Amino acid sequence: MRYGTIDFDYAADLSTREPDADGPVFMVNFMKYRESADYDGVKGAEGATPAGISGEQADDLYNPTEVLHKIGAEVMFFGNVVAQGSEGEWDRMGIVKYATRRSFIDMQNRRDFKEKHVHKEAGMLYTIVMGTTPSATHAPIERANYVVFELTAAPQSGGPDARTARLAVEGTIMGDGRRWGDLTMRWTDEIPAVPARDKGGDSITVVAKISIDRMGKGLTA
Repeated sequence: MRYGTIDFDYAADLSTREPDADGPVFMVNFMKYRESADYDGVKGAEGATPAGISGEQADDLYNPTEVLHKIGAEVMFFGNVVAQGSEGEWDRMGIVKYATRRSFIDMQNRRDFKEKHVHKEAGMLYTIVMGTTPSATHAPIERANYVVFELTAAPQSGGPDARTARLAVEGTIMGDGRRWGDLTMRWTDEIPAVPARDKGGDSITVVAKISIDRMGKGLTA
């Protein structure tokens, strides 16, 4: 995959879980787009190559909401990045809740998904896609305008509350080789100051303006 490296060990874990060891998983996506969509060399893109569009516009064409609905998955969060610790590193954030890990893997082989995926491959420069699960019991999340995502390799302190969610990273299905352990989401009404981070380091901080937010429902269902 040209926009990231697959962790085949984690993929095997996702695809071979016994039903009693499987269950809901939140797939968290950090996304960075190409300036211009590039369909050259994308398998299956023949006849589906709109000219002169941006990488972000290509990802909008990808939008697999219909496929997700068919398999019982749901978009939990979607938003554009408005502040971050490493300028220009990320463009969008997305989270999808799958009923099971196996359903995420099975989706990759669906024809209707593959037809849409050509647009993601054309538009995405790089991405991190990780499987996460709630690290504690969560209360309903209060409404806000923005979410701060704090991703670290080492465990973070603190628990969930009405404006904080805590997710444990069980694996990174697509990424750049870095290992992650903990994701904290904090809801806020204003864009906070974000500390500088080294690109490619062991922590990532981004602030996303909320377009879709169903995390409160997803974490307490």
